[in-house]
Amino acid sequence: MPDFASSIRRPLGAQISHMLHDRGVDVIFGIPGVHNQEMYRGIEEAGITHVLARHEQGAGFMADGYARATGKPGVAYVITGPGLCNIMTPLGQAQSDSVPVLAISSCLDETASRKGQLHQMNDQEIAAATVCDWSATAQSAASAYGLIDRALEEFDSDRPRAKHIQVPIAQLEAVADPAPAPNMPATRCTAGAKEIAPILSLLNVAQRPLFILGGGAKGAFWRQIMSQTGAACFTTYAGRGCVGAGYPLDFGSMLARPGSAEIIASADLVIAIGTELAEVDLWRDHLGHTAPLVRVDLDPVCLSDAQRATVKIRADARDVAAALQQATENHRPKTGWDVSEVSDIRDRWRAETSAERPGIAPVCDALKDVLTPDTMIYSDMTQFAYVANEIWPMHRPGQWHHPSGFGTLGYALPAGIGGAVGRPGKQTMVIIGDYGFQYTVAELGVAVELGLPLPILLWDNGKLKEIEDSMTRAQIAPNAVIARNPDFCKLAEAYGARATAPQSLADLQQDIRAAFDADGPTLIYVTPAITGTGGA
Repeated sequence: MPDFASSIRRPLGAQISHMLHDRGVDVIFGIPGVHNQEMYRGIEEAGITHVLARHEQGAGFMADGYARATGKPGVAYVITGPGLCNIMTPLGQAQSDSVPVLAISSCLDETASRKGQLHQMNDQEIAAATVCDWSATAQSAASAYGLIDRALEEFDSDRPRAKHIQVPIAQLEAVADPAPAPNMPATRCTAGAKEIAPILSLLNVAQRPLFILGGGAKGAFWRQIMSQTGAACFTTYAGRGCVGAGYPLDFGSMLARPGSAEIIASADLVIAIGTELAEVDLWRDHLGHTAPLVRVDLDPVCLSDAQRATVKIRADARDVAAALQQATENHRPKTGWDVSEVSDIRDRWRAETSAERPGIAPVCDALKDVLTPDTMIYSDMTQFAYVANEIWPMHRPGQWHHPSGFGTLGYALPAGIGGAVGRPGKQTMVIIGDYGFQYTVAELGVAVELGLPLPILLWDNGKLKEIEDSMTRAQIAPNAVIARNPDFCKLAEAYGARATAPQSLADLQQDIRAAFDADGPTLIYVTPAITGTGGA
């Protein structure tokens, strides 16, 4: 017999929630308003949990954090005009970091001949398109359903990027037939022996092969491939954990060290997997290679960039990894890399980054010792994270999330909330600076409402220290880098959160443990004085 619920006619706004639930969406982040209230008509009936953010920027970052934690699309509902504008920063972040985030907004029915309407923009669709893979208007129920299915299909089969769909208010209010049943997913073409043959032929003669693994390389087999080929490796910040901690020929996430170019130049084969080799990966124009460069990526833009790859393979890194692992099982590595060479270089680079930003490395070490390998960390644009991104080894991929590409402040707290929502019962932690925290501090109320046992390490150096240092290097008298901070502990307590201010690294470790056992979020206020440096 046909499912009666699947044949009920409802306003389109309600049908959209039912459709999303049928496609596997179980959480939506957002804020209701008079323009998008029809989208809220069907959320509970559809069986979807809604998380009420304090600001649309927070909703977007929560969707981003949820997507990174679960691998599922993060979905946000926002209103016309300012709601869409407020979520554009998170959409830009998701776009740059390849995170599947779908924003669905309302829009005005007509804007050409009528002016002065509530929330009116000149062209809302084009505005969103500047930070998304695409932005489109659904002028009918069929169009809305088709665009949603298109977005979900592309998330699964292509490089995941941010998408925006807007629906006119009159369409949201109009009664519509239900969405069609979910379609069969596309069959994925995988990379096999034929596709990786050029890589194998180069590996067979290479003495010093070097892999560079990016965020797109998340998956199994890379540790085995490194061992089977005798290859050394770097990871980007997004690729940390791809080979696990402790691989003896791993140079770590140190591509931004100037000396990495010299190491890369000494390789006789460089294989870059799932990475843009972008400015935020290298902080220089050229990778530094003199040997053949192999690129594996889903994005043709990356394959055709200025690094001028010798071999280009457009494929999913997971498929290439599986094929390479099998093909190199009986490979006899003739590696020219030396374990002591790699260890000495890593030690030197750690000393460099510690000297550049004193006092942070010991705090990183203390935290690392108390966290489990399964702890998921969301960090913000803060000097603490810049050091940690280089020196903190990860046991598995996808456990540390940082807003590398777009580089927005205020990311970590709401993204951490989204991550915690997506993985209940597992440890999630936030690392944020004093300035970035104030961008999205209101979302602390969401963590309290949800009772999330979320440690929030707030690193307060009392200023925009990274900007001050940059100005000094540029011989600019530091200006506008110091702001009056509130009493962060009292502020957290005003929201109903716990707050601590550990005075030693041992106290810090104890507070972290307690925060994971709490029935709500804990702000852990830390200054450089905790290590006695007084700097950073």
